Amino acid sequence: QVQLVESGGGLVQAGGSLRLSCAASGRTFSSYQMGWFRQAPGKEREFVAAITRSGGSTIYADSVKGRFIISRVNAKNTAYLQMNSLKPEDTAVYYCAARDASYYSTLPRAYDYWGQGTQVTVSS
Repeated sequence: QVQLVESGGGLVQAGGSLRLSCAASGRTFSSYQMGWFRQAPGKEREFVAAITRSGGSTIYADSVKGRFIISRVNAKNTAYLQMNSLKPEDTAVYYCAARDASYYSTLPRAYDYWGQGTQVTVSS
């Protein structure tokens, strides 16, 4: 089992940047595929980005491709989401999630563990 805690959210103007962190504790962090998801008010949780256990492969939602970067440092038990060129439509609660399987997934139901979320608000 792994526990996840997100941090780094906040209020930023459109065009700005934020870096989210997801600190893991418990079972070996490098055992898990990691994903970032987000949920805006009144909307379903949606996929943002995912990364394999080694960090060697990543995948992004089309809406964030070219603006967001997912990464991880297994030695620090931490995953990151660097968010650049933020837009008002990026406003949401952002969640990190861990998947105990052989590859990552873009589906929320495929992930086994979730953090509590961190609010990101982008003003226009």
